[in-house]
Amino acid sequence: MKNIVIALAMLVCAFASALPAQAQSRQDFLLVNRTGYDISEVYISPSKADDWEEDILGRDDTLDDGDQKEIRFKRVGKTCMWDLKVVYDDDDSSAVWHDIDLCKVSKITIRYNRKSDTTSATFD
Repeated sequence: MKNIVIALAMLVCAFASALPAQAQSRQDFLLVNRTGYDISEVYISPSKADDWEEDILGRDDTLDDGDQKEIRFKRVGKTCMWDLKVVYDDDDSSAVWHDIDLCKVSKITIRYNRKSDTTSATFD
């Protein structure tokens, strides 16, 4: 009986050590477009980076108004602070947010106010 308990404990430990590899990255988040316009490009880069890297939507994809997209990091990053840039499909204008703590934020909702001509975001 003692051997079975030990074997079971070892099996639980083996599964527990495998979980972080399959778990979500702590920087993953849901991006929600409530702007009234389609978004053609989305860029995410570490806050201290000098460039935007690649468009995470890809060449042929857009984030339509009212849609949402799970943004998943392929591996756990070493930083929590990220910058976000979105580019509108209709006129190529953009909006940028700096120093978003993606270790604490799991949802970003983007809105556009036509009266003030400003894009804002809420971070949940």
